[in-house]
Amino acid sequence: MIWQVRVSVLGIEALISSATLLDSRQERAWRSVLVGKLGRYHSNHGHEAMVTQNNINFFTNWAKERLDEMEATVTSLEARASEVQSEAREKATKVLADLCKQRDEFRDTVKKQSEVGEAAWSQAKSRMEADWRVFETEAGKYVESFGKQIEQQQATFKLQAEAQLKAWREAADKLGSDAKNFASERRGDIDAALKRMNADAIEAEKKLEKLREAGTHSWSALMAALAETRLAFDRANEAAREAFKRAA
Repeated sequence: MIWQVRVSVLGIEALISSATLLDSRQERAWRSVLVGKLGRYHSNHGHEAMVTQNNINFFTNWAKERLDEMEATVTSLEARASEVQSEAREKATKVLADLCKQRDEFRDTVKKQSEVGEAAWSQAKSRMEADWRVFETEAGKYVESFGKQIEQQQATFKLQAEAQLKAWREAADKLGSDAKNFASERRGDIDAALKRMNADAIEAEKKLEKLREAGTHSWSALMAALAETRLAFDRANEAAREAFKRAA
């Protein structure tokens, strides 16, 4: 007896259940073919889903790093708001309130984006990058206008650096956990990218710690150093993303 079927990858399950039976030997042969196609279909779609989720994770890493720095900045400025000279305090309070609002809106966007797909993340990233730059600029103006004391600048820089490095370590840990979903023979590029990410994080920590210990650098120099290590984080994050895509 023969199976009278049309082989369609998208309809594999239906084919097996609806085919007309006639010859048991050919039946077994067709089942073998169909099951093989079904396995490849699920395998391919499983890898596609894994790649999509990993891409979303990389966007999340990027956004969380910015949000963590925002949180650290606002926390530091709020803690020392009472030190602002009385004649400038009202204006400083308004600027700080605006920074808090920007931070809250960015946080809400990150939360909203965590519930959507990769395409929506791609569309939102450029806008979020612009929002981050506005916050960074306004925070810098606040510090230069109302937080001129070197101690306050150093305290803010310390919290920002700690937040950046924490986000970096958490991203590396999460990616390391995700890498375990891949077979060892396909994980070479991923392991190499994660090794570089961890090494870059160590170098960034040394650089930022050296600046903090010196305690004599200008605010612009401190922010330039943070921008440099943030860019290094972005490069490491993107390199890991490409490694995951190649392994899938």
